[in-house]
Amino acid sequence: MAVPTSKEELLAAISLTFDRLYADLARVPVARAREASLEGHAAGTMMSPADLVAYLIGWNELVLKWLDRDDRGEQVDFPETGFKWNELGQLARKFYDDHQSLDWNDLLARLLEAKGRLVETIAARSDNELYGQPWYGKWTKGRMSQFNTSSPYANARG
Repeated sequence: MAVPTSKEELLAAISLTFDRLYADLARVPVARAREASLEGHAAGTMMSPADLVAYLIGWNELVLKWLDRDDRGEQVDFPETGFKWNELGQLARKFYDDHQSLDWNDLLARLLEAKGRLVETIAARSDNELYGQPWYGKWTKGRMSQFNTSSPYANARG
């Protein structure tokens, strides 16, 4: 899939990649959701399907936080307060831990809800806001959103 360059393309990419991923996740048996059977987000680690969903929820909610803080004229801490870009394995572990108490069905519902809120907030923005100027370094809001939504959805299927 080509890199989105407009709001319409970004929303289509989110929808397509999410729908494919969600269909795969829906096939995971509840009894195996916490089984560490997947390569983890940090080198040499393993994670469960539940950890994968927690990771996706974490990134979706971070994008929402970034956009909300920006809307309010507040500083956005990229990637997250207390974390640097070279500490993404630690951030992944935080996401896993943050969602450890949720059962499989609650995790899936929360991911679905976060994706819905992302679609809503992206749909409410103009192409110019999303792609008209850099937001973080050379990256636009649309590209930063894509890096942390549709790209991870597609990668998760692998």
